[in-house]
Amino acid sequence: MNIAEFRSGLREWFAHNDLSPGPDHSLDGQVAQLARVRRALYDAGWMRYGWPVEVGGLGGPAVLRAVLGEEVASRDLAEPGIYSMIEVLAPTMISYAPPALAAEMVPLLLSGAEQWCQGFSEPGSGSDLASLSTRAEQREDGSWLVNGQKVWTSLAQYSQRCVLLTRTAPGHGGITAFFVDMDTPGITVRPLRTMHGIDEFAEVFFDDVVVPADRMLGEPGDGWQLAMDLLPHERSTCFWHRVAFLYERLERLIDERAGLDKAPATVGTAAAAGATVNAGATANAGADDADLGGAYLALHTIRCRSHATQRRLAAGAHLGPETSIDKVLLATAEQRLFDTARDLLPGAVELTDPRWRSEYLYSRAATIYGGTAEIQRNIIARRLLELGKE
Repeated sequence: MNIAEFRSGLREWFAHNDLSPGPDHSLDGQVAQLARVRRALYDAGWMRYGWPVEVGGLGGPAVLRAVLGEEVASRDLAEPGIYSMIEVLAPTMISYAPPALAAEMVPLLLSGAEQWCQGFSEPGSGSDLASLSTRAEQREDGSWLVNGQKVWTSLAQYSQRCVLLTRTAPGHGGITAFFVDMDTPGITVRPLRTMHGIDEFAEVFFDDVVVPADRMLGEPGDGWQLAMDLLPHERSTCFWHRVAFLYERLERLIDERAGLDKAPATVGTAAAAGATVNAGATANAGADDADLGGAYLALHTIRCRSHATQRRLAAGAHLGPETSIDKVLLATAEQRLFDTARDLLPGAVELTDPRWRSEYLYSRAATIYGGTAEIQRNIIARRLLELGKE
């Protein structure tokens, strides 16, 4: 099935199958909605396209998965960050897990029967992932004993499994990955409440956690390469989904701003906060259009860049430090969009609209998660522009 046929059939299916989320926008509601969407798409076959037959897929190019995620995001059916985790964790299992384990587990993730998490970052080992200290020591029976702590682990409290990086020896070659059942004795999950009011992240503690030998991903010491192989998926298909979501938010912003211009002048909450709403006023129309145009240009730039990255990945190219450009462009576009929403919808972020407020606050982290903007610019300067360390 080619892309055009896939997209056309998918849109026809969506026209006859309503997966719109309900009124519950809490994290519990988002996770339940994600499972609902995955289950429906898996049962209908759409979620299986682009994945190998060996893990329950229907084959076809991986770009079909990007198209599916784009259609889901543009309809606002599932929060793109948690939806896109499938694009990071499933390919990792396919590449590194024993074939029988991948065949058993990947369909559980694709179908929404399970949620998985990614145990990489640690206190003091975020952008410097190679400095992680969670240890795994092999026991006499061949199993491994894990002790340590992870942090910023998305959806850990909802997850049945974890792709976990541990240290088994010094240096980059001493990092080993495991596929851990989250109900194993010794694992403690503590959700972290962030400033946007949603405890999406968690810290996870491992105290004498026994992991069977057959749950190792790859060989001892393959963990660093696993992490490097995971990065292209995070910065290609996942970014594509995120950009589609941001375009939907831009359209919503344009519609809501137009509604403000047409509304009769009132003295309400926004006015009480010091904002003046003059219906039909045109004095600031040019400035507003410029702000919207700037937000659109930033989104269009990352979309073009992401499209090029998708094509390179599909062609089998190795993705390296150049994906830091994608990360900087996406973070810049996301923050510019929500800054524009704050400026053009008086009082919405601060007072009247919980969804705009939550998304605006979350956008502040766009230059932090997945590699800070400072680290990404250093990578661009040193490894792409060859400017040296100073």
